[in-house]
Amino acid sequence: MACTDNVMRALFLLALFCVMHGEKEESKRIDAKASGPGGSFDITKLGASGNGKIDNTKAVQEAWASACGDTGKQTILIPKGDFLVGQLNFTGPCKGDVTIHVDGNLLSTMDLSQYKEHGNWIEILRVDNLVITGKGNLDGLGPAVWSKNSCAKKYDCKILPNSLVMDFVNNGEVSGVTLLCSAKIPCTGVTMDDINVEYSGTNNKTMAICTNAKGSTKGCLKELACF
Repeated sequence: MACTDNVMRALFLLALFCVMHGEKEESKRIDAKASGPGGSFDITKLGASGNGKIDNTKAVQEAWASACGDTGKQTILIPKGDFLVGQLNFTGPCKGDVTIHVDGNLLSTMDLSQYKEHGNWIEILRVDNLVITGKGNLDGLGPAVWSKNSCAKKYDCKILPNSLVMDFVNNGEVSGVTLLCSAKIPCTGVTMDDINVEYSGTNNKTMAICTNAKGSTKGCLKELACF
């Protein structure tokens, strides 16, 4: 989704903080360096813990740096478990094609001080042929932090981060994962397959707003009528 003509910009404006979990544990590290034409980077082999308590931001960023820096088809694996993380920046261009396979839950930290002003929870920038797949959750923990936002009452307020932003991503695919709470998505040639955007609170609802959106959909896309 990009900002020029014939570029897709899909904005998932939900409510903030979707699910994300885990924190980095000082455990025995295993070399996860891929070899050959492609490889896999399991974040638990880079020190991540799926106990929902430890900050795994560093391990996930290390996995991205390795996968994006290698040629061929690379996979970042988020295994089953609850992996707590802070702000994530997945920036390209990459040397090869990267797949992020989510079997577990990525849980957003509730500590808003970890986010830069107007920052996003997960931001993907200038990455071609990116695939996000799996049956796991990207959870922004929306209801847990909405009380910290008072924009409806005063101008000088804390703007909550968007859950997922994809910008200048060409020929991407998002398949199967569940997005809980807010996100923005802009790209070209994007395929969305069996995506479920869920609201987990009581007073708000999910929304999908698209401007100059061009892409394709397959399967069941709940709460996502952009294409």
